[in-house]
Amino acid sequence: MATGTDIKTYFNGTWHDGDLPTIKAADHGAWLGTTVFDGARLFDGLAPDLEAHCARINRSAKALMITPTVETDAMVEAVREGLKSYGRDQAVYIRPMYWALAGDELGIVPLKGATGFAISLEAIPMAPPEAATTLTRTRFRRPVLEDNVVNAKAGCLYPNNARMMVEARSKGFGNALVADAMGNVAESASANVFMVKDGEVFTPIPNGTFLAGITRARHMSNMREAGMKVHEKVLTFDDFHAADEVFLSGNMMKVTPVSAFDDTQYGTGPNQNPITRQVREMYWDWAASQRG
Repeated sequence: MATGTDIKTYFNGTWHDGDLPTIKAADHGAWLGTTVFDGARLFDGLAPDLEAHCARINRSAKALMITPTVETDAMVEAVREGLKSYGRDQAVYIRPMYWALAGDELGIVPLKGATGFAISLEAIPMAPPEAATTLTRTRFRRPVLEDNVVNAKAGCLYPNNARMMVEARSKGFGNALVADAMGNVAESASANVFMVKDGEVFTPIPNGTFLAGITRARHMSNMREAGMKVHEKVLTFDDFHAADEVFLSGNMMKVTPVSAFDDTQYGTGPNQNPITRQVREMYWDWAASQRG
């Protein structure tokens, strides 16, 4: 089932209208979960950091022992060709994907060079700037490299994310603030997380339990260029309860304000979430500067 509408699929070197079937029942990726993907965005006629996202899926494939078969430049070119069929006012989710086609004699280890590849484009609107979410804690944690392929954007990681989201929603919240193996904050169930305290910005230091995202890095660069103090450090749940603002950073919506973490409320004054709004404005300004 698709998430968006107006879908285009790139498969076997050609663009097709609609959600084209691509993966087969006996493919390694279908029954053993050897799939990786990445996500980029088209909005306002812009596809920020598209090359970085296409490069990352090739790194993800290698981490999951899938042989990448499409060079970054060629992938970018294919995506841009597919995006030409969308209107300037449409927001599109861009998802290149690899999966292993076959395994070794025991069926477990992906065969080198046996790789499926597709790109899915789906029209999915961007959230309005004021759209916020709420966070709660979850009993589920981020794995470490010894447990799972946390150095890849792999499909097999997402059932754990789903458990976090379902638990949070069952408690009446929109998302979960998730701990790493040591019990410190890693990120949310679906995106990287930032907090603001006394005008300075903090985000969990990458410790191998979560992907430090491309959009996260872009926000940090924009903030530092604007003279803002940004810190990567170990953060606890108590730190987030004491924060002045909290926001999520992910490719799907870029910046999502957080209005509450359990019983802690954020952005309740007349000048709500000024840093969060500034980060969003800086991202859109940076994206517009890349036009052409």
